[in-house]
Amino acid sequence: MTLEFLVASSIGVLVAGGIYLALRGRTFQVVLGLTLFSYAVNLFLFASGRLTLNAPPIWSKTVSDYADPLPQALVLTAIVITFGMTAFAVVLALRSFLETGSDQVDGDDAPCAPGDGPSADARREPRA
Repeated sequence: MTLEFLVASSIGVLVAGGIYLALRGRTFQVVLGLTLFSYAVNLFLFASGRLTLNAPPIWSKTVSDYADPLPQALVLTAIVITFGMTAFAVVLALRSFLETGSDQVDGDDAPCAPGDGPSADARREPRA
């Protein structure tokens, strides 16, 4: 097993887990899914930058091989943006929970399994 396969597999697992959690019905799971997805993007940026070991970060005339500073700058920027977006999403979820009393993303109080109780249309319309 090569290191490239390991990094690609870990990026794939993080993306799959992030998408799965982001599509859930609770706000905390959505926030965790977005965080996992951002970790996958950071790993992808590092992997696409072809990082070199034991090379200076800035080009010099004596050394022909140098490390590309662009992937590091992109990942640092992505980390800061991710922190700000996560903090905003947590505050928004907390405000939504305090306003509605539920942390459901779609606004339902409790999730219903198919076949449990009345249908969604019957719950919304009062019976005459």
